[in-house]
Amino acid sequence: MKKRAPNLRSDMDSFVPKKKKKLIRVYDVNDLFTTEEEPRDEHSTEDENDEEAVASSRNTSHGYHLVRGKMDHGMEDYLVAENRKINGHHLGLYAIFDGHSGRDVAKYLQSHLFDNILSQSEFWKNPKRALKKAYKITDDEILDNIDGSRGGSTAVTAILIDHKRLIVANVGDSRAVLCRNGVVRALSVDHEPEKEKEMVERKGGYVSQMPGNVPRVDGQLAMTRAFGDGRLKEHITCEPDLTSEIIDDDDEFLILASDGLWKDAQEASEKLISAALELGSKDDISCIVVIFH
Repeated sequence: MKKRAPNLRSDMDSFVPKKKKKLIRVYDVNDLFTTEEEPRDEHSTEDENDEEAVASSRNTSHGYHLVRGKMDHGMEDYLVAENRKINGHHLGLYAIFDGHSGRDVAKYLQSHLFDNILSQSEFWKNPKRALKKAYKITDDEILDNIDGSRGGSTAVTAILIDHKRLIVANVGDSRAVLCRNGVVRALSVDHEPEKEKEMVERKGGYVSQMPGNVPRVDGQLAMTRAFGDGRLKEHITCEPDLTSEIIDDDDEFLILASDGLWKDAQEASEKLISAALELGSKDDISCIVVIFH
């Protein structure tokens, strides 16, 4: 039987706008994340006292939500979801940072990564090159300024320029997907040890299936690209994969999410975090939904 392409539209009717809004509206995505057992952290980007911020965002809306998982550690996910106006351009800045072995690296990324990206002189002419430089600069800062060498973080970032040009960069296994005409398209790739085994070995490392029968770099890290992880830095990289899209009327929304959403739901795109929770995801879950209208 031919497998049906994932169709998000029917599952997302609760927050897909029915008609164009004149002002920013943050759509409530809490219903996708409901769980009685776990604490939540939820925020709004709406600011009724900031007329410029509202006016500059009339063509996009975003909502975001975090759920702490059942693992025996504190919340290690951080995110950014904000709008800025720079040099006459509107920027939508969105990111998920999924920390591991501590929260310090993810927290640092939340505070510094976008500032480092936007401070690159070539950002407006060559944003992809600017992102690569900023990722490396930020990783060097982390290794110099954060004590310890165990902690690290993924990063999936999306920059929407003037509501039209979308640039996505990712390091690790957090993901970005775009819904176009109701059909999902992946904008990121998971940086898994088996996929990039040759790179790891070329750098002098190795990939093993232990512990837990999960491929790991040097038997420790289940991804080949990450910020931080100083003790493994010689064998991994922080260089992102990048993709760009022109957003038009066929594009409906963008989803960024940590692996806590995707790992336990093969069809997670269809039911988002509801599916991940129903299928028993124990990891922290963070998700940003950006709607184009």
